[in-house]
Amino acid sequence: MTTAPIGVFDSGAGGLSILNSIHDLLPTENLLYVADSAYAPYGPKGEAFIQARCETIMQFFLQHEVKAVVLACNTATAAAIAELRQKYSLPLIGVEPAIKPAAGQSRSGVVGVLATSGTIASDKFISLQNQFSAQVKIITRACPGLVELIERVELDEVATKKLLHGFISPMLAEGADTLVLGCTHYSLIRDFIQQIAGPDVLIVDAGSAVARELERRLTALAVVNPGADVGRVKFYTSGDTVYQQRLLQKYWQHFLTVAPLLINS
Repeated sequence: MTTAPIGVFDSGAGGLSILNSIHDLLPTENLLYVADSAYAPYGPKGEAFIQARCETIMQFFLQHEVKAVVLACNTATAAAIAELRQKYSLPLIGVEPAIKPAAGQSRSGVVGVLATSGTIASDKFISLQNQFSAQVKIITRACPGLVELIERVELDEVATKKLLHGFISPMLAEGADTLVLGCTHYSLIRDFIQQIAGPDVLIVDAGSAVARELERRLTALAVVNPGADVGRVKFYTSGDTVYQQRLLQKYWQHFLTVAPLLINS
């Protein structure tokens, strides 16, 4: 059981920001990463559709006898994790916008949240936002089109920075000194976001917190891999494997191969 893999998935490449944090903190763990790229982005999709995709990917992970699953996607977490936890007993770790640390570190008392429309509209996010609304002013902004740009092998820097200006500038004008990256894709272009926001604006995401929570859950169950060797990382996609290999390798920055996501009936 200790050497069993951990499943990590996202609608596309965004979850690599979480995968990287997990691999850094738990280097001996074997990891399976699923990019559900045929259905990306999840943000504009309805809750029922996202839940169905999460269930399909869970079946894939169960066929590979994983010991834990990380939903490395804010939208999938908001739409499906409660339902999945009712159905499955293995550890399920989700990701949510890092509003708590942002609220604690903001000097101006104004926090901006960049996220997908699906995350912002979810009951889970609204509940999280309400927990801190008395402590800080929270400005939310859906970012249509941004995930699609990030999912391109050849990133259009001009178009990306233009979009980011439109999303971030109004938040800065309202006094935001801290920005929460409420979509794992956005962490992949963190440098661009910092450039637009300026050096005095703090950028916060959930990658390290998710990795620490996974470590805590594995430790509690005594299933941390005790091996000394670096764990294997395998990649799967529901999209075009040739294209996804180029895209995922760009953000993972190590050689990888991508296999098709196949579910045994």
